[in-house]
Amino acid sequence: MLARVINILFKFVSLIIIFTSIQVVNAQRSQLPYQLKYDIGQTIQPIFQGWSRNDDGTREMHFGYLNRNYSDEMHIPVGENNFIDMAGLDNIQNQPTYFQTRNNRDIFTVTVPADFGNREIVWRLTTQGQTLEAIGWLQAEWEIDEYGGFTPDPEVLANQPPQLDVQKASSVRLPATLNLTARVVDDGLPKPKPEKEETTVNEWNRTPLLTRPANALEVPTNVPHLQTNVRGTKEKPQAPEDKLTVSYSLWRGPANISSTPIFGEVVDGQVTTEIKFSEPGEYQLKVRAFDGGKSAYEYISVNVE
Repeated sequence: MLARVINILFKFVSLIIIFTSIQVVNAQRSQLPYQLKYDIGQTIQPIFQGWSRNDDGTREMHFGYLNRNYSDEMHIPVGENNFIDMAGLDNIQNQPTYFQTRNNRDIFTVTVPADFGNREIVWRLTTQGQTLEAIGWLQAEWEIDEYGGFTPDPEVLANQPPQLDVQKASSVRLPATLNLTARVVDDGLPKPKPEKEETTVNEWNRTPLLTRPANALEVPTNVPHLQTNVRGTKEKPQAPEDKLTVSYSLWRGPANISSTPIFGEVVDGQVTTEIKFSEPGEYQLKVRAFDGGKSAYEYISVNVE
């Protein structure tokens, strides 16, 4: 009798194991398409990234987005496909209309009053026939602290954002390029760090902590023409942290721009950048001055004929 009970229990446990294994395999198969990288055809997900306090009691709600494409940059004008529900506040649509590829964090903010309460700001984007939302509200756990809850060095606290003044532009006719001069005043902080002297290290210290075994399989990719890091993230140029620089990016407009240099070093309080356009239209450029610690922004409008 006991043997029969044990036999039944064994069969029952075996069925559970088989059923669980099938579920795991099916779950893995259902996730396989999401491991691929796509040039085009994917959606853009708006993202609410948290909120922060202003000295006057108002709040800043921070938004970014994920363009799931690795190559396709989209132009979505403000309107029914790119709309912010301001929860009864003045309907100021200050979101971008040109969307770069992949992950773009802390792109713009929406200012709400101190008495905003439990209302919500909703950013809606429609791409590829799908409407996706980012919903922001003042949940305590989502408050952003500039220094991550830590007390930074006195130099970091003393550092003030650069003061930026950009030459205003009105129009340019293709194929001509546009030369823009930015004037920047900065407090000299943070101070450049001294270059580290090269030291002799043994082969053990030279070996990375995380290494790929010699017989490991390569991570597959279906966009080999793009430069990506080991996590599959598209690599983008980053501003140097030891220089005062000015850079330009497209905020609104029908097609992307190119700038030379990408990060112009400020010399004697100014720097000139060459901007190239590929299509006519109304453009708005976002200008960033970066001192290695803090940034200042300006926006300029250009009519390209």
